Amino acid sequence: MQKINLVIITGMSGAGKTVAIQSFEDMGYFTVDNMPANLINKFVSLLTTSEVGDIDKVAMVVDMRSRSFFDELSDIVNDLSDNPDVDFRLLFLDSSDEELVARYKETRRSHPLAEDGRVLDGINRERDLLSPLKSFSQNVIDTSELTPRNLRALIGQEFATENTTAAFRIEVMSFGFKYGLPLDADLVFDVRFLPNPHYVSELRNLTGLDEAVYHYVMDAPESEEFYTNLMKMLTPIIPGYQKEGKSVLTIAVGCTGGQHRSVAFAKRIGKELLAEKWSVNISHRDKDRRKETVNRS
Repeated sequence: MQKINLVIITGMSGAGKTVAIQSFEDMGYFTVDNMPANLINKFVSLLTTSEVGDIDKVAMVVDMRSRSFFDELSDIVNDLSDNPDVDFRLLFLDSSDEELVARYKETRRSHPLAEDGRVLDGINRERDLLSPLKSFSQNVIDTSELTPRNLRALIGQEFATENTTAAFRIEVMSFGFKYGLPLDADLVFDVRFLPNPHYVSELRNLTGLDEAVYHYVMDAPESEEFYTNLMKMLTPIIPGYQKEGKSVLTIAVGCTGGQHRSVAFAKRIGKELLAEKWSVNISHRDKDRRKETVNRS
């Protein structure tokens, strides 16, 4: 059995562990938030001794709450470091006292170790508890001056592997305006001005995935002109969305019913982006809506 890539994320409360675990999830890791320390060895044993799907990359957040909890985690970290079936790394997130206090004031949350004292009292207690663990960590990231986007990028640089799922993918979808705009669309393009196969009797009950409809739509001069200009715009801006830190870019193409023109266009856009080596999923939200309506009536 291949080694399990295991990352334990810990560090100061408020230093960015939520952003970190989301970053690992975007990279295809199986993630566990707020993992109890006493369950870590049992969980790792389950992964390494039995068939649990294809889980080979795991990231988990473990928070500090007490001295006993810290001592327990220290022993577990030593065990994992000696485990031949686990490629183990400890990621420690830190931040300055001033920045942590500012973040707690912004969220209006109390520090878990502050008890009845000030936030800074809790930060000092936690920093004292975590000091030895920070020294042991292979990766220490100070998030004091980092935005969430910067932190995601840094984690991607440090932990992405050849087998890591791309943190950025493109969803290309078709839809019908008569059924409403897709709520998750980032970019929306309207192709209702193109020739409509609905008014050709032999094409009416087909979709943009059928060759006859696809060519009826795409062979029109105005379709080719629009497609060429659309791709000239899309191709240079997509890397900007990836650089900005988005994990999913949703491109939605709409026509009246989402059956003919938008389906053909989404298919062609998706195929070209796939040819450019992007991770792409193509879907057609309303392609069969009319058919379902006819069947119900």
